[in-house]
Amino acid sequence: MTQILDDPETFAATALDGFCRLYPRYVQRVAGGAVRAAETRASKVALVIGGGSGHYPAFLGYVGPGLADAAVAGDVFASPSTQAVARISRLADRGMGVILGFGNYAGDVLNFGAAAERLRAEGIDARVLAVTDDVASASAHEQAKRRGVAGDVAVFKIAGAAAETGAGIDDVQRVAELANRRTVSIGVAFNGCTLPGAKEPLFTVPKGQIGIGLGIHGEPGINEERTMPAKALATLLVDTLLTERPDGWNNRAAVILNGLGSTKYEELFVLWTHVADRLEMAGVTIVAPEAGELVTSLDMAGCSLTLTFLDAELEPLWLAPADCAALRRGTVPDTRPAPVVSDAPDAARAFAPASEASRASAAEVLAILRTMAGALREAEDELGRIDAVAGDGDHGQGMRRGSAAAVEAAEAAASAGAGAASLLGAAGDAWADRAGGTSGAIWGLLLRGWASAFSDSETVTATDVATGARAALERVMRLGRARPGDKTLVDALVPFVETLAGRIEADGAASSAWAAAAKAATEAADATAPMTPRLGRARPLAARSVGHPDAGAISLALCARVVAERLATHSRDGAPSVA
Repeated sequence: MTQILDDPETFAATALDGFCRLYPRYVQRVAGGAVRAAETRASKVALVIGGGSGHYPAFLGYVGPGLADAAVAGDVFASPSTQAVARISRLADRGMGVILGFGNYAGDVLNFGAAAERLRAEGIDARVLAVTDDVASASAHEQAKRRGVAGDVAVFKIAGAAAETGAGIDDVQRVAELANRRTVSIGVAFNGCTLPGAKEPLFTVPKGQIGIGLGIHGEPGINEERTMPAKALATLLVDTLLTERPDGWNNRAAVILNGLGSTKYEELFVLWTHVADRLEMAGVTIVAPEAGELVTSLDMAGCSLTLTFLDAELEPLWLAPADCAALRRGTVPDTRPAPVVSDAPDAARAFAPASEASRASAAEVLAILRTMAGALREAEDELGRIDAVAGDGDHGQGMRRGSAAAVEAAEAAASAGAGAASLLGAAGDAWADRAGGTSGAIWGLLLRGWASAFSDSETVTATDVATGARAALERVMRLGRARPGDKTLVDALVPFVETLAGRIEADGAASSAWAAAAKAATEAADATAPMTPRLGRARPLAARSVGHPDAGAISLALCARVVAERLATHSRDGAPSVA
């Protein structure tokens, strides 16, 4: 259990502050993360890494010469927002492009992917690097579906070293992807972790058992086995990973024995004796091994083993100098302090002039957002309960935080005279920024997609609502890669959008179209219960999810219903509406 905290809501931000104040030699604090304190030459590919908090030393501990140029920190176990990733990437860019490195989780895929699109639209060559090393989460034939766990360290170390050579972004990306393909990990849990402020762990392991194949966001293992001696555990870990050795490998490996938060270093040292013996028996030459807490999961009791199957190109990069708060290797060239970064994301936002008609539509959009936020606040516990079946149980909290932030941003935009497009866009950015994670990313994309069809100069029409709905769906499916049947929010979103847009395009009546669309979304959300998840954190725990609906689909249907109810009431009252 996390014992030292003030407000659980600000735990991650306060921890970020503390880290940056402790290590000014390595980092400068910026909103949502940190950039290098050391000066970096002008022509260099930038490596920006990140993910949720709760994993220290990942990701902040790996910012420094020889490794990352910056790290973006989301809330606990929640992806940083698109805005934060893009903002910090701009600060890190040195003119040769940016590689965005993260573990392969749905929220990170969405947010880093959307940030890369924004950066490319601004003329910055941005590439994404999703680490996929966790062998428990998918077969070798589906490596793209694997989670990123402690293999992040090896892949980022090699990518950072490649960037330091001055190579172009194509070469750095090629080497980083090679390292990712040749990196595998497996973990075991002795007990679960507890979120700051929570009274119970996200999962427990039965007495006398260990969980095999855990995730680092509080997900339990995919199966359980009886507790075993260190030698037997080492055999299980090593033999599982060696089944994936590539053809033609030279038998040289980078090895990481990682503690997940509560496992003592002495325990890892005991385990290491057997890991090293087993590897040597298999003919493996161990190259510059690391043991300790490198990618944690708050206070989880457990450990993981990572192998990177080296070759003549990867080994020198694994051994190259690095100087970070959490990883120091060799001697890096002397560096000078970088100029103080100017970063003012919280400055008052200016909006384009808006017509009176658009401001009236904006007022109705704000009222709708308030209605949604109220419903999500009331449903927080239930949504969290649904999500906890095969996830980390934070969906209700994220939806409550995100919708509240959206309302706050929309109110500020309305006070500044923003039109409907600007107000809804600001709300979408705030929702994604505060909620974090997959749900935050999706709702940011949804609201931003809808806003793209609105105007700051004209009244929002029913046709605009239909066009925006289709734009929102396209963005979510393109960046999130989910399809109907994957047991995600998309299972409810597709019938919602098809019904809403189809009805509006047929007869132009938005109020009745919303009602029909809400009904379709609710039925589709309920129908996710018997499905087997094919994406996201729930996929490795598919059996646990069967029989329970998807939390994202349920919350989307809830929002659709309360909006339909508001539009129906206002239609009866003769009040203005966005339709």
